[in-house]
Amino acid sequence: MAEAPEERRLQIDKLLETVVREKVSDLHITTGQPPVVRVGGHMVRLETKSLEAADTVSLMKSITPERNQAELQEMGGTDFGFAFGDKARFRVAVFKQRGQIGLVLRRIPNEFLTFEQLGLPTVIADLINRPRGLFLVTGPTGSGKTTSLASMINYINDTADHHIITLEDPIEYYHKHKKSTINQREIGVDVPNFPEALKRALRMDPDVILVGEMRDLETISSAITAAETGHVVFGTLHTSSAQGTVDRIIDVFPTNQQEQIRTQLSSSIIAVLSQALLPRKPKGVVAAYEMLVVTPAIANLIREAKSYRINSSIQTGRKYGMQLLDDALFDLWRKGLCDERDVIMKSNNPGELKMRINNAKKGVFQESGDDEDEEDDEG
Repeated sequence: MAEAPEERRLQIDKLLETVVREKVSDLHITTGQPPVVRVGGHMVRLETKSLEAADTVSLMKSITPERNQAELQEMGGTDFGFAFGDKARFRVAVFKQRGQIGLVLRRIPNEFLTFEQLGLPTVIADLINRPRGLFLVTGPTGSGKTTSLASMINYINDTADHHIITLEDPIEYYHKHKKSTINQREIGVDVPNFPEALKRALRMDPDVILVGEMRDLETISSAITAAETGHVVFGTLHTSSAQGTVDRIIDVFPTNQQEQIRTQLSSSIIAVLSQALLPRKPKGVVAAYEMLVVTPAIANLIREAKSYRINSSIQTGRKYGMQLLDDALFDLWRKGLCDERDVIMKSNNPGELKMRINNAKKGVFQESGDDEDEEDDEG
C-alpha cells in the first residue's frame, strides 16, 4: 500500500530534526542500509531500519520539486536547495545509482559565523573593503568555502552600502538586505547559466559580485574583466593551494592568450584563500587556511609566469597576513586540535609535513613553525 504524502513528509521531517539537533553536516540516504549522517568528518549509521528502494523514492518525492524530479529522470541527477522551516536550509543532491535513488542533504546553518568564529585570517576584513579586485576562495568540495564566503558577504552587508549580486547554484545561505542591497540569483531558476548571469550582473550597477563557481573559460574571463573594471568579485575554484589556483586559471586559456591573461590577472587579483576542513579533537571540525595576499612583488611573479615562486613568497610574507596551508596544519597538530594522520592527509606536501612533525616530536623546530611570537604580533 502506498504511503500518504503526509506520512512521507513526517519521515523526512524526523530525519531532518535529528540532523539539526545533532548539528551533523550531511545526511546520506541510499538503498540497502539505514540513513547515514556525517558527524565531525565520520560517517555514522542511524539506528533505524534499512531503507528499501521504495523508501528512498518516497523520501526523495517528499522534498524534491517537480522541475528537479524531471531533471532526475532526464539526466540521472539533480541539485536544489530547500528550507526546513526556519531551522535550517539544505543543499540536496539527488542521483540514481544501480537504477535506484540516492540522496545527500548538506545542512547549511541559518546563522552567519564571524571571521573570528571561523578562524579566518584577520587581513581579510581589509582586503574585501577594497574598491575592486578578484578574491578567490578555493578548496575541495566540503571544505567550507560557501560558509567563508557567506561570512564575507555578510560582513560587507553589515559595514558598507553596496549593491551585492550573488550568482549561485543552488542558493545556500539567504542574505537579508542590511546596509547593502543584496540580490541572489539561482542558476537554473533565475538565470540559465553562469556566463549569462555574469554578463547580466554587470548591467545591474553592482559593487560586489559573487560567482558561485568559476568552471569555464567564459566565466573566468568575465570575472577577471569585472574585477578590472571597478567591482569586487568573489569566486570559487576546487584547487587546494594558492599557487595551484593561479596556474589553474591561466591553464584554462589557449596558449596564445595566456600572456595577456597573466597580465590581466596580476593587476586584478587581490587574494587567494585556500581552505581544508579537518576533524577536531574531541569532536567537531576545524578549518586550516592558506592565505595569499597579492603584493606588487607577487603580481610580478604572476605576470612573469613565475608562479612556482609563490609558495616561498607566502612563507616570507607573514607580515602581510600570509600563511601556507601546511604551516596552518602544523599549528593545528602542535596545538593538539587535530590528529597527525588528519593533518598529513590534507597537506599539500605530506612528506615534508610528516618530517616536520617527527622533528617537532624530537624537539627540533623549523624556523617557519617556531616563530609564533612574530605571528602573534601581527593583526
